[in-house]
Order: sequence, then C-alpha cells, then structure tokens
Amino acid sequence: MLGGVSTFIFCMAVLSTVYFSNRMYYMLGQHGVDVTQHIHRDILHLQVQFLTAMLALNFILLILILMVYRYMKFREYTGELDFLTGIMGRKLFLHTCLRSQKSHAGAAGWFLVCDLDYFKHINDKYGHSVGDEVLKQFAEHLQNTFRFCGFVGRIGGDEFAVMLDIDLSQDQLEHLLTQFLRDISGILEQVTVSCSIGAYRFVFPQEIKHLLTETDRVLYQAKENGRACFVIEDSTEK
Repeated sequence: MLGGVSTFIFCMAVLSTVYFSNRMYYMLGQHGVDVTQHIHRDILHLQVQFLTAMLALNFILLILILMVYRYMKFREYTGELDFLTGIMGRKLFLHTCLRSQKSHAGAAGWFLVCDLDYFKHINDKYGHSVGDEVLKQFAEHLQNTFRFCGFVGRIGGDEFAVMLDIDLSQDQLEHLLTQFLRDISGILEQVTVSCSIGAYRFVFPQEIKHLLTETDRVLYQAKENGRACFVIEDSTEK
C-alpha cells in the first residue's frame, strides 16, 4: 500500500514540475521574451529545484501519513487491551485466535479456560482493590507461564483463556499447570488463591465458538472435581 502511495506522490511531483515548466515557457512567449540558451539553463535549474522541493514536501507528507497510521493502529491495539491486567481483552484475544487458526492449519494445539475460584468471596471480604490486585497478579503469572508457547486474554470478569499454538505433550502441559497453580496460591497472604482450569487439545483450524464450548465443558468438570485443579481432554484421540 505504502509503495503505491510513494509511486503516486513521485508521479504527481514530476507532473507538477513538467506542468509549471511548460507554463513558464508559455508565459515568457506570451510576453515576447526570447528564450536564450542562458535562460534555458536557468529555467532547467529552477525545474530541478522545484522538483526537489516537491519531492521533499511529499516525502514529509508520506512520513506524516505513516506516523498517523501507526499511531491509529497503536490506539486500536491498546484500546483492545484489558485496562486492569494489561493483557488482551476478549475481542483482541479472539481475533488473535482466529489469525492463529489460519497460520497453523493441520497442527495440534491447546485451548485453556481458567476461572478464579470464589473470586466474589475475595472481593466481598477484602475489597475491590484487593480483588483487582489478585486479577493483575493472576494475569501476570498466566502470561509468564505461557508466553513462550501461546497467548493469553481476559475473556470475562474472573475468566481467562489461553491458546497454545505449540503442541505440548500432556505431561509438559500438566507440569506447567501444576507450577501455575502453585505460583498463584501465594498471591494473597490472607487466603490461598486458586483456580479451575479446563484444557482442550484440538487440531487447527477449529471454530472459536466450538473451542469455547468444549473447553467450558472441560472446565466445569474441574469445578465438579472440587476446584483448585485442572482437567485435560484430548479431542485428537477420539
């Protein structure tokens, strides 16, 4: 796109130079001025200077357009980050999942949904400021755990999701989840923080709605098992 804009700007600069050059010769002719070799060389120098000035102005314009475009994309991106935790919000996370589906077709991956246990009780007993701190630290631990093999997002109040586009073995995933549950347990001194996790293995591409539905089902199995645990289901073995 920018290449096309650059070509257009260059062509407009050249055409403008040629137009004003022709107008200059025309006006000199209209006033009976005989264009000598010396005058012709001066006009040629003016043409070069004019073209250089036009190209410089258009280059500056192109830089400004590029800066505005990048700023708007940055605003769009930051506007879709979760304000409290700094990770992706629901819309951006699901959009990133959709893009990942296309680039990993045929490969296997994992979709995780994590739900903080008894978060309303933490909010009610210790206040919203403590609840906010729990959410921020929870998101940070989740990001640190999976940053090298996937991406995370906050898809609800106390609900987070992870898409792993690297096909970890079940043993590897269990190790990461066990460590994660251990890490978040010490977020608060007053109470042990825990969460329920549903992990669903699938083959790209899959409808996002299908992944959410199936992983939610696995998540509720973890809740039925007493919370503070994870349940893993491998759909590729069915």
